[in-house]
Amino acid sequence: MRIAFLAAPEGVEQIELTDPWQAVMDAAGAPRLVSTKTGRVQAYHHLDKADAFAVDEDVDTARAGDFDGLVLPGGVANPDFLRMDDRAVAFVKAFFDAGKPVAAICHAPWTLVEADVVRGRTLTSWPSLRTDIRNAGGTWVDEEVKVCTAGPNTLITSRKPADLKAFCATALAEFRKAAGA
Repeated sequence: MRIAFLAAPEGVEQIELTDPWQAVMDAAGAPRLVSTKTGRVQAYHHLDKADAFAVDEDVDTARAGDFDGLVLPGGVANPDFLRMDDRAVAFVKAFFDAGKPVAAICHAPWTLVEADVVRGRTLTSWPSLRTDIRNAGGTWVDEEVKVCTAGPNTLITSRKPADLKAFCATALAEFRKAAGA
């Protein structure tokens, strides 16, 4: 089970990166950190700098076909940076086009909105994204974790760090299916 984690060079919410990463590791999977720049990704605890993580691949070389799924961690700045990078948006959209599961938490659906993949889908997020999701043609719900199969792939979404246990368990189940495990 090879899972891509997409993060901007700065602004990812650390726990939304590290908890799903550890869940993939614990399931004998292979997580890979993909970013728009090589080097390191600077994570945050809310607005305070946290740890930095080594990038495994950049979006110029990473291909959706090489992975069984995609995790989009949140943080306010992270998805905002990603949605402004056409390469990152294309990388995300490629998972939908390939029918591969995507798991997004907190503010991460901003990148999904930019990739124009929420139309006709039901998802959750941090509450401030509700209007953006609705304006992009999606249906927003306030649930701990939402699985939507009303599209070309399975979309798993959660609202916030407090939802991480359910988010990780649900995402892993979908990634296992995609990997044939």
